[in-house]
Amino acid sequence: MQPPRTPPRPQHTARRQHRRHVWPRLFGTGLALWLATVAVTLATANPTLLPTVILLGSFLVPVTFVCWAYERTRTAPGGAIGPEALFFGFIVGGVLGVLGASLLESYLLRQAAFVYLGVGLIEEAVKAGALMLTARGLASTSPRDGMVLGATVGFGFAAFESAGYALNALITESGLDLLALVQTEILRGLLAPVGHGLWTAILGGVLFAASSPGRWRITLRVLLAFLGVSLLHALWDSVHSIAAVLAFLFTGTYWQAQLLEQGRIPPFTPVQAALVPVLDCAGMALVAVLGVGWLTALARGWNRPTGQRT
Repeated sequence: MQPPRTPPRPQHTARRQHRRHVWPRLFGTGLALWLATVAVTLATANPTLLPTVILLGSFLVPVTFVCWAYERTRTAPGGAIGPEALFFGFIVGGVLGVLGASLLESYLLRQAAFVYLGVGLIEEAVKAGALMLTARGLASTSPRDGMVLGATVGFGFAAFESAGYALNALITESGLDLLALVQTEILRGLLAPVGHGLWTAILGGVLFAASSPGRWRITLRVLLAFLGVSLLHALWDSVHSIAAVLAFLFTGTYWQAQLLEQGRIPPFTPVQAALVPVLDCAGMALVAVLGVGWLTALARGWNRPTGQRT
Protein backbone atom coordinates (compact mmCIF):
# COMPACT_ATOMS: atom_id res chain seq x y z
CA MET A 1 0.00 0.00 0.00
CA GLN A 2 1.47 3.28 -1.09
CA PRO A 3 1.58 6.23 1.35
CA PRO A 4 -0.81 9.04 0.55
CA ARG A 5 0.68 11.69 -1.68
CA THR A 6 1.16 15.18 -0.42
CA PRO A 7 -1.30 17.39 -2.26
CA PRO A 8 0.38 19.89 -4.57
CA ARG A 9 0.83 23.37 -3.23
CA PRO A 10 -1.79 25.68 -4.69
CA GLN A 11 -0.31 28.08 -7.19
CA HIS A 12 -2.25 30.99 -5.79
CA THR A 13 -0.67 30.43 -2.36
CA ALA A 14 2.84 30.49 -3.80
CA ARG A 15 1.98 33.56 -5.81
CA ARG A 16 0.58 35.28 -2.73
CA GLN A 17 3.77 34.54 -0.79
CA HIS A 18 5.88 35.76 -3.69
CA ARG A 19 4.03 39.06 -3.62
CA ARG A 20 4.55 39.58 0.09
CA HIS A 21 6.18 42.94 0.50
CA VAL A 22 9.12 43.72 2.75
CA TRP A 23 8.75 47.50 2.97
CA PRO A 24 5.84 47.58 5.49
CA ARG A 25 7.78 45.37 7.89
CA LEU A 26 10.91 47.45 7.32
CA PHE A 27 9.07 50.68 8.08
CA GLY A 28 7.23 49.28 11.10
CA THR A 29 10.37 47.80 12.63
CA GLY A 30 12.41 50.94 11.99
CA LEU A 31 9.69 53.19 13.41
CA ALA A 32 9.41 51.05 16.55
CA LEU A 33 13.18 51.14 17.04
CA TRP A 34 13.27 54.92 16.56
CA LEU A 35 10.43 55.48 19.05
CA ALA A 36 12.11 53.16 21.56
CA THR A 37 15.41 54.99 21.16
CA VAL A 38 13.75 58.38 21.65
CA ALA A 39 11.93 57.11 24.76
CA VAL A 40 15.09 55.64 26.30
CA THR A 41 17.03 58.81 25.50
CA LEU A 42 14.38 60.90 27.25
CA ALA A 43 14.30 58.55 30.24
CA THR A 44 18.07 58.26 30.71
CA ALA A 45 19.37 61.55 29.23
CA ASN A 46 22.14 59.44 27.68
CA PRO A 47 23.83 61.52 24.93
CA THR A 48 25.45 58.45 23.36
CA LEU A 49 22.02 57.47 22.00
CA LEU A 50 21.61 60.71 20.04
CA PRO A 51 23.47 59.47 16.91
CA THR A 52 21.10 56.48 16.83
CA VAL A 53 18.09 58.80 17.05
CA ILE A 54 19.46 60.97 14.23
CA LEU A 55 20.38 58.10 11.91
CA LEU A 56 17.20 56.07 12.41
CA GLY A 57 14.98 59.11 12.03
CA SER A 58 16.79 60.47 8.99
CA PHE A 59 17.12 57.20 7.06
CA LEU A 60 13.84 55.43 7.90
CA VAL A 61 11.54 57.01 5.31
CA PRO A 62 14.13 57.27 2.47
CA VAL A 63 15.20 53.62 2.85
CA THR A 64 11.57 52.49 3.04
CA PHE A 65 10.66 54.28 -0.18
CA VAL A 66 13.68 52.85 -1.99
CA CYS A 67 12.57 49.38 -0.89
CA TRP A 68 9.02 50.13 -2.04
CA ALA A 69 10.18 51.33 -5.46
CA TYR A 70 12.44 48.31 -5.92
CA GLU A 71 9.68 45.84 -5.00
CA ARG A 72 7.29 47.43 -7.50
CA THR A 73 9.75 47.03 -10.38
CA ARG A 74 11.86 43.93 -9.60
CA THR A 75 9.46 41.53 -11.35
CA ALA A 76 8.98 43.75 -14.41
CA PRO A 77 10.60 42.52 -17.64
CA GLY A 78 13.83 44.20 -18.65
CA GLY A 79 14.71 45.59 -15.24
CA ALA A 80 18.44 45.88 -14.61
CA ILE A 81 18.49 47.44 -11.15
CA GLY A 82 19.65 45.06 -8.42
CA PRO A 83 20.21 45.50 -4.68
CA GLU A 84 23.91 46.22 -5.23
CA ALA A 85 23.18 49.11 -7.59
CA LEU A 86 20.59 50.48 -5.18
CA PHE A 87 22.99 50.34 -2.24
CA PHE A 88 25.72 52.02 -4.28
CA GLY A 89 23.33 54.68 -5.53
CA PHE A 90 21.92 55.43 -2.09
CA ILE A 91 25.20 55.67 -0.19
CA VAL A 92 27.71 56.85 -2.77
CA GLY A 93 25.28 58.94 -4.78
CA GLY A 94 23.80 60.48 -1.65
CA VAL A 95 27.15 61.36 -0.07
CA LEU A 96 28.65 62.70 -3.32
CA GLY A 97 25.51 64.73 -3.90
CA VAL A 98 25.63 66.34 -0.46
CA LEU A 99 29.38 67.05 -0.70
CA GLY A 100 29.21 68.43 -4.23
CA ALA A 101 26.20 70.62 -3.47
CA SER A 102 27.85 71.99 -0.33
CA LEU A 103 31.05 72.91 -2.17
CA LEU A 104 29.33 74.52 -5.14
CA GLU A 105 26.81 76.43 -3.06
CA SER A 106 29.52 77.83 -0.75
CA TYR A 107 31.57 79.12 -3.70
CA LEU A 108 28.90 80.10 -6.21
CA LEU A 109 25.93 81.35 -4.21
CA ARG A 110 25.51 84.60 -2.37
CA GLN A 111 22.46 86.03 -0.62
CA ALA A 112 20.34 87.30 -3.49
CA ALA A 113 16.80 87.28 -4.80
CA PHE A 114 17.39 84.14 -6.86
CA VAL A 115 19.41 82.18 -4.31
CA TYR A 116 16.78 79.42 -4.14
CA LEU A 117 16.87 78.95 -7.89
CA GLY A 118 20.65 78.64 -7.68
CA VAL A 119 20.29 76.00 -4.96
CA GLY A 120 17.82 74.06 -7.09
CA LEU A 121 20.04 74.14 -10.18
CA ILE A 122 23.16 73.12 -8.26
CA GLU A 123 21.64 70.32 -6.22
CA GLU A 124 19.72 68.80 -9.13
CA ALA A 125 22.84 68.96 -11.33
CA VAL A 126 24.95 67.29 -8.65
CA LYS A 127 22.37 64.55 -8.13
CA ALA A 128 22.18 63.99 -11.89
CA GLY A 129 25.96 63.59 -12.00
CA ALA A 130 25.86 61.17 -9.08
CA LEU A 131 23.10 59.23 -10.86
CA MET A 132 25.14 58.87 -14.04
CA LEU A 133 28.15 57.77 -12.01
CA THR A 134 26.22 55.09 -10.13
CA ALA A 135 24.53 53.87 -13.33
CA ARG A 136 27.81 53.00 -15.06
CA GLY A 137 27.87 49.40 -16.21
CA LEU A 138 24.11 48.81 -16.20
CA ALA A 139 22.92 46.43 -18.87
CA SER A 140 19.93 48.58 -19.80
CA THR A 141 18.77 52.15 -19.47
CA SER A 142 14.99 51.78 -19.42
CA PRO A 143 12.95 54.71 -18.08
CA ARG A 144 11.76 52.48 -15.24
CA ASP A 145 15.34 51.82 -14.17
CA GLY A 146 16.07 55.54 -14.39
CA MET A 147 13.15 56.38 -12.13
CA VAL A 148 14.11 53.78 -9.52
CA LEU A 149 17.81 54.59 -9.48
CA GLY A 150 17.11 58.31 -9.64
CA ALA A 151 14.77 58.04 -6.67
CA THR A 152 17.44 56.04 -4.83
CA VAL A 153 20.10 58.71 -5.35
CA GLY A 154 17.62 61.43 -4.40
CA PHE A 155 16.54 59.64 -1.23
CA GLY A 156 20.18 59.04 -0.31
CA PHE A 157 20.78 62.78 -0.68
CA ALA A 158 17.68 63.49 1.43
CA ALA A 159 18.73 61.07 4.19
CA PHE A 160 22.19 62.57 4.67
CA GLU A 161 20.82 66.10 4.38
CA SER A 162 18.13 65.36 6.97
CA ALA A 163 20.77 64.01 9.35
CA GLY A 164 22.56 67.36 9.08
CA TYR A 165 19.38 69.34 9.71
CA ALA A 166 18.58 67.11 12.70
CA LEU A 167 22.02 67.74 14.19
CA ASN A 168 21.63 71.50 13.69
CA ALA A 169 18.25 71.38 15.43
CA LEU A 170 19.72 69.41 18.33
CA ILE A 171 22.54 71.84 19.12
CA THR A 172 21.30 75.15 20.49
CA GLU A 173 22.81 78.00 22.49
CA SER A 174 21.14 76.70 25.65
CA GLY A 175 22.30 73.10 25.18
CA LEU A 176 20.95 69.96 23.48
CA ASP A 177 17.28 70.14 22.46
CA LEU A 178 15.92 66.63 21.89
CA LEU A 179 12.40 67.91 21.24
CA ALA A 180 13.60 70.11 18.37
CA LEU A 181 15.52 67.14 16.96
CA VAL A 182 12.44 64.90 17.05
CA GLN A 183 10.22 67.58 15.50
CA THR A 184 12.70 68.15 12.68
CA GLU A 185 12.96 64.46 11.89
CA ILE A 186 9.19 63.97 11.90
CA LEU A 187 8.63 66.94 9.60
CA ARG A 188 11.36 65.98 7.15
CA GLY A 189 10.24 62.34 7.22
CA LEU A 190 6.69 63.32 6.30
CA LEU A 191 7.90 65.56 3.46
CA ALA A 192 10.66 63.24 2.15
CA PRO A 193 8.50 61.31 -0.39
CA VAL A 194 7.72 64.49 -2.37
CA GLY A 195 11.18 66.04 -2.26
CA HIS A 196 14.60 64.99 -3.50
CA GLY A 197 13.61 61.42 -4.35
CA LEU A 198 10.68 62.54 -6.50
CA TRP A 199 12.64 65.19 -8.41
CA THR A 200 15.59 62.92 -9.21
CA ALA A 201 13.21 60.09 -10.19
CA ILE A 202 11.67 62.39 -12.83
CA LEU A 203 15.04 63.46 -14.19
CA GLY A 204 16.41 59.90 -14.06
CA GLY A 205 13.49 58.52 -16.06
CA VAL A 206 13.80 61.18 -18.77
CA LEU A 207 17.60 60.79 -18.91
CA PHE A 208 17.46 57.00 -19.22
CA ALA A 209 14.69 57.21 -21.84
CA ALA A 210 16.93 59.38 -24.02
CA SER A 211 20.10 57.30 -23.51
CA SER A 212 21.48 53.86 -24.31
CA PRO A 213 23.73 51.59 -22.22
CA GLY A 214 27.15 53.18 -21.85
CA ARG A 215 26.16 56.37 -23.67
CA TRP A 216 24.42 59.33 -22.10
CA ARG A 217 22.50 61.70 -24.36
CA ILE A 218 21.61 65.16 -23.08
CA THR A 219 18.70 66.01 -25.34
CA LEU A 220 16.42 69.04 -25.27
CA ARG A 221 13.85 67.01 -23.33
CA VAL A 222 16.48 66.11 -20.73
CA LEU A 223 17.48 69.77 -20.36
CA LEU A 224 13.84 70.81 -19.99
CA ALA A 225 13.31 68.12 -17.37
CA PHE A 226 16.39 69.33 -15.50
CA LEU A 227 15.13 72.92 -15.54
CA GLY A 228 11.67 71.75 -14.50
CA VAL A 229 12.79 69.77 -11.46
CA SER A 230 15.18 72.58 -10.52
CA LEU A 231 12.25 75.00 -10.59
CA LEU A 232 10.16 72.65 -8.43
CA HIS A 233 13.11 72.44 -6.03
CA ALA A 234 13.44 76.23 -5.92
CA LEU A 235 9.71 76.71 -5.34
CA TRP A 236 9.79 74.15 -2.53
CA ASP A 237 12.66 75.93 -0.78
CA SER A 238 11.10 79.37 -1.21
CA VAL A 239 7.56 78.47 -0.13
CA HIS A 240 7.93 80.14 3.27
CA SER A 241 9.27 83.37 1.79
CA ILE A 242 6.48 83.42 -0.79
CA ALA A 243 3.92 82.75 1.95
CA ALA A 244 5.23 85.70 3.98
CA VAL A 245 5.05 88.02 0.97
CA LEU A 246 1.49 86.88 0.16
CA ALA A 247 0.46 87.38 3.78
CA PHE A 248 1.71 90.98 3.64
CA LEU A 249 -0.06 91.55 0.32
CA PHE A 250 -3.37 90.13 1.55
CA THR A 251 -3.46 91.65 5.05
CA GLY A 252 -0.71 94.28 5.13
CA THR A 253 -1.23 97.48 7.10
CA TYR A 254 -0.08 101.04 6.49
CA TRP A 255 2.63 100.98 9.17
CA GLN A 256 4.03 97.76 7.72
CA ALA A 257 4.25 99.37 4.29
CA GLN A 258 6.08 102.32 5.85
CA LEU A 259 8.65 100.01 7.45
CA LEU A 260 9.17 98.18 4.15
CA GLU A 261 9.82 101.48 2.37
CA GLN A 262 12.50 102.20 4.97
CA GLY A 263 14.16 98.86 4.21
CA ARG A 264 13.06 97.27 7.48
CA ILE A 265 11.16 94.00 7.82
CA PRO A 266 7.97 94.58 9.85
CA PRO A 267 6.77 92.02 12.40
CA PHE A 268 3.74 89.89 11.65
CA THR A 269 0.34 90.78 13.00
CA PRO A 270 -1.56 87.95 14.76
CA VAL A 271 -3.65 87.42 11.63
CA GLN A 272 -0.56 87.19 9.43
CA ALA A 273 1.18 84.85 11.89
CA ALA A 274 -1.79 82.49 11.56
CA LEU A 275 -2.04 82.91 7.78
CA VAL A 276 1.60 82.14 6.91
CA PRO A 277 1.51 78.45 8.02
CA VAL A 278 -1.67 77.93 6.01
CA LEU A 279 -0.06 79.40 2.90
CA ASP A 280 3.06 77.34 3.65
CA CYS A 281 1.09 74.10 3.62
CA ALA A 282 -0.86 75.12 0.50
CA GLY A 283 2.34 75.98 -1.36
CA MET A 284 4.10 72.72 -0.46
CA ALA A 285 0.98 70.75 -1.39
CA LEU A 286 0.85 72.47 -4.78
CA VAL A 287 4.53 71.72 -5.52
CA ALA A 288 4.06 68.12 -4.39
CA VAL A 289 1.00 67.65 -6.62
CA LEU A 290 2.88 69.07 -9.60
CA GLY A 291 5.81 66.71 -9.04
CA VAL A 292 3.71 63.59 -8.45
CA GLY A 293 1.49 64.42 -11.42
CA TRP A 294 4.52 64.88 -13.67
CA LEU A 295 6.08 61.58 -12.63
CA THR A 296 2.75 59.75 -13.00
CA ALA A 297 2.23 61.14 -16.51
CA LEU A 298 5.74 60.09 -17.54
CA ALA A 299 5.32 56.58 -16.13
CA ARG A 300 1.98 56.10 -17.90
CA GLY A 301 3.46 57.31 -21.17
CA TRP A 302 6.38 54.90 -20.94
CA ASN A 303 4.09 51.98 -20.04
CA ARG A 304 2.07 52.37 -23.24
CA PRO A 305 2.84 50.17 -26.23
CA THR A 306 5.54 51.64 -28.44
CA GLY A 307 3.16 52.52 -31.23
CA GLN A 308 0.86 54.52 -28.90
CA ARG A 309 3.57 56.72 -27.34
CA THR A 310 3.61 60.38 -28.27
